[in-house]
Amino acid sequence: MANSDLSVVLPRVVIVSRRTIRKNKFVDFVGEYHLDLIVKYGAVPVIVPRVSGVHTFLESFEPIHGVLLCEGEDVDPSHYDAELSGLSPEELDHIKKLHPGDSAIDKEKDSIELSLAKLCLERNIPFLGICRGSQILNVSSGGTLYQDIEKELFGKCNEFHHGVAHINYENYDGHRHSIKVAANTPLHDWFKDSLEDETMEIMVNSYHHQGVKRLAQRFVPMAFSSDGLVEGFYDPDIYNPEDGKFIMGLQFHPERMRNIDSDEFDYPGCTMAYQEFVKAVIAYEKKLSRATFLPRVAKLSKELEPKRKDILKSFSVARNIYKSGSKVIANQSSELEAGADFLQANTALSLQQENRLKQVGATVRNGSLYTQKLKMNREREKVARTMMGNMSVEQLTELMSFYGVMSQICSETLERKMQELFQDES
Repeated sequence: MANSDLSVVLPRVVIVSRRTIRKNKFVDFVGEYHLDLIVKYGAVPVIVPRVSGVHTFLESFEPIHGVLLCEGEDVDPSHYDAELSGLSPEELDHIKKLHPGDSAIDKEKDSIELSLAKLCLERNIPFLGICRGSQILNVSSGGTLYQDIEKELFGKCNEFHHGVAHINYENYDGHRHSIKVAANTPLHDWFKDSLEDETMEIMVNSYHHQGVKRLAQRFVPMAFSSDGLVEGFYDPDIYNPEDGKFIMGLQFHPERMRNIDSDEFDYPGCTMAYQEFVKAVIAYEKKLSRATFLPRVAKLSKELEPKRKDILKSFSVARNIYKSGSKVIANQSSELEAGADFLQANTALSLQQENRLKQVGATVRNGSLYTQKLKMNREREKVARTMMGNMSVEQLTELMSFYGVMSQICSETLERKMQELFQDES
């Protein structure tokens, strides 16, 4: 990278590839529409290859600022309560013949994507699931799926819920069906200018024969098809893109809802899921950077570097005298002066120490500096006490634990660095 400034590095969105066969060999790919929109709104896609064993070292793809999971084969039914579907072996065979490309199970892809989804749920990493990705999100949160909508759901349709064609191989990209959007949801905000006032409906594409059966408890539905199938959901407690919070699943493909001839989107709101998702990714990356930022050690000028070495040498001499218990000899006095001057000029006494010295008639060197520092410390302590007084017991416990760990790390690091410096100077 020509520019090493980390501020120009874009946030990273992890996307898992899908495997297909080309020229008798496996090839990994990701739909270009997803990649275009991620880049357009300010993030960089990081593609995780669907190869054996990748799920065991996903930490190698850190830092992860967002996860986008999209198309793929059916989720392995062993990850949810598939036995409750009641489908016979004959029916399952019939489903495989109707949907040969989708019904093939890819256990490695399942392992990778379920691990990433659970990671996002644990850390509140922004997550957008499209089609299969929404199903992965639901399953990873304890929800279940219909193994086949036509077999399981159509039998329940009545005068209120009508059967819907959720896939049409003869009109793959052109097929649409209506969904009803729930009010007061992100999906409603994105498509509100396109919704019919009475029906609250839009037309969406559809490429699936499975779908959400039981929605995980943490999620709230955003849209339904006329057969009652959940077409979109999100976690309202983890939704605030400006603050880096975004957990959402959409059964349809907004990135592919385009006019075949002009490539124009069906609705202005089609790109909003990606736009808000990347907004959350950017905010999350900034929060993560602030939490892990360590200030760089300032490089001293040519004038100050010799003084630093004199001070270090002075401390080294004092340390050796202290440990050996010997007396100061004549040639060591001059070497000790640099350290003594440094301590006198830069060490502020506590208020109690200062008062005790005054009581015995001592004068305080650089008294104005001490007073200024003590006043600043008292003001900081007052602000800190006020702030902590408004914190909960849990927050105070976490804060105390955090600073305890930081104090231990700081002490260990400081001791190691001082030992290295003394060794270098000796």
